[in-house]
Formats: sequence, C-alpha cells, structure tokens
Amino acid sequence: MLKLRRGVVVSIEPLTVEVGGEHRPAWADIAMVGEVEVGDDVVVNTQARDLGLGSGGFDVVHVNLSRGLVAGEAEGIHVIKLNYTSLQHPVDPVEIDEQAASTAAGLGYASHGSPDLGPKPPTVVISLHGHLAPIAWAAAQARPGLRLGFLQGAGAALPGSLSRDVAELRRRELLCGHVTAGPAYGGEHEAISLVGGLDAAARRLGWEAIVVGPGPGILGSATRLGHGGMAALDAAHAALALGLPTLLCPRLSSSDERDRHRGLSHHTAAVLELLLAPVRVPVPEAELEGWPMLSAEAPEGGSAQAALDELIGLCGGRHDLAVEAIDLGGYSESGLPARTMGRSIGEDPLFFAAPLAAGRALAAALAG
Repeated sequence: MLKLRRGVVVSIEPLTVEVGGEHRPAWADIAMVGEVEVGDDVVVNTQARDLGLGSGGFDVVHVNLSRGLVAGEAEGIHVIKLNYTSLQHPVDPVEIDEQAASTAAGLGYASHGSPDLGPKPPTVVISLHGHLAPIAWAAAQARPGLRLGFLQGAGAALPGSLSRDVAELRRRELLCGHVTAGPAYGGEHEAISLVGGLDAAARRLGWEAIVVGPGPGILGSATRLGHGGMAALDAAHAALALGLPTLLCPRLSSSDERDRHRGLSHHTAAVLELLLAPVRVPVPEAELEGWPMLSAEAPEGGSAQAALDELIGLCGGRHDLAVEAIDLGGYSESGLPARTMGRSIGEDPLFFAAPLAAGRALAAALAG
C-alpha cells in the first residue's frame, strides 16, 4: 500500500515538509502537482525515506491540497502516461508527431508499418544515470557542436524533471534534447515506447547521437537479473532492431565496497551475456599515468586491467571492444558531477573512465 502522510510546507529552498512534528526533506514534481509555497497543505509519500533507501533521502509530494488540484483541459490528446494509476496524466507522444511529420513530407511508411529510418545515429546504452554527464562531456570534446540527446527509460527514477545532471547538460548545450519513454515522463518530449523514442530522435528531432538509459537512482535486489540495470538489455535490443550503431557503456568500479560491482559490475556482465546480437563495448586505456593504480590494501579485482580482462572473457569475440583514450583530469575540472555513491573521481577513477571512453567512442562512431 501507499505510505501517504499529510504535512505542511515549512521551507521552499530546500523543500521541507513538517510531518507529525518532524521536519523532513521533500521533492515535488512541479509539472505534476503544481507550485508549492510555505504553508501549503500537502500529502507526501514517505515510503522510500522511511525504508532508508539509498535513493530515498526525501519524501515525494503526492498532492498539494492547497493548490494544484485543477488541471487545464488537454485538447485533442488521447494518450496518458502512468495509466490506470492515480498519477495518470495526458501526454502528446513524439511518435504521433513523427508520423504526422513523415506524412506531411510525403515520406510515408513501408507496407509492413516500419518507417525508413534514414539517418542512423550511433547510440550508447547506459545502465546508470551517473554515466550521462561524462559521456556528454567526452563526446563534445571529441566532436564540438555534436547534437547529442538523452532518451530516458525505466530502471530508476521515472520523473524526467528529477535529474539535475540533465538540466546542467542542457544549460551547457552538451545535450540538445531530453525524451522520456515508456513509464518515464516529464521530459521535453514524451515517447510511448523506447523504440518509438529512438525512431523519433533519429528522424524527427535530428539528433546526431543518442544516449539511452535510466534516470537517477537504480532499482536493485543483489541478484543477477533483478535490477534496474537490465533496462539496458531492452534499450540495446531496441537500438539494434532499428539498425543503429549500438554501444554499451560498461559499469566499472575501482573501489565499490560490494564485490558484485567491483571491477566489472555483474549488471553489465548479465546484459552482455543475454544480448541477442553483438554491440560495441568502449573501454578506457588501462595504461594511464596516475590511475588505476590502487593502494596495496585495495580489494582484488578493482584495477582497470582486471576489469578489462573480465570483459575480454565475457565478450569472447562476440562483442567488439573499443579501447579509447580518456581525459580524467579534464573531466574532473569541468565542474560536472564527479562523485558516485559517495566516492569522488579520485577514489573511483574507473567508474568515470568507462563513460569517458564511451563518449569518445560515440563520437568516433559518428565520424565512421
């Protein structure tokens, strides 16, 4: 059952709600529940914070009883997201716009219903939102002015407005757009399906390259298949089905305390094993001064070479490894996010090295 509690807004910056005499941090999706002001009577979902989840450091405003109960009419829209839940809301799908644009241009659709995709932007699949910023930065360094967009799907946070990384990358013009697909919502464009979003990004939105992956946070159960990282499997298959050059950014770590994520994460291993077709897997050069040499006390399996060896064994000639030079120093000085799960880029260089390599590989795939 939903764990909903009534409270009063006591602060806006940061948003804080008093619930049962306790001041609790909160987050409100303004596009869904409207503006909030001090003194507003709100209902918050307290479940994640009460459970102490890593991504649940705040309550989520479910409804603002003081305002935001009356939405405008959505004329001509017949599609809703989060359908059959109390949060269902109308959206204007980018797939419908794409078909209309195609018809108006006289392009039409093939008899079997599949469009001629035309441009085939290279697509890199990520399993963690923390990979997005390093990829976008590295791709822009390799190819300035690149029209790179982010397609957000399932696996972690569903609200598109929750990501501070996306907002900053859009501000810096390192991303040219943001589409939320499937159950994810609140991006600049909405897609009913992941594959529909990829199709629209390639043909209607004019993206030259695509990053597809989850929003902030991730679901997990410490099992091989029960985690949000498996969304990468669906994303890779969708990109491959459309004939897009498909890359998979591996999840690597120099110092994760959990054995299953140190070196090569079991999330990436599972996806590589289950993929029905080959993809390209970018990896950072292992011989770079200053990294990934760890202290003598570092856990075994945390080095770049150990992770690379494991990747080679997993790919087994089936997936294509692409070794790319990276600039850890440049990224660390960029002002973009350089921490993951409490670890800095200096403490876990391998985590950031992987998406930096993926960004360069993405730009190279476009050039090729």
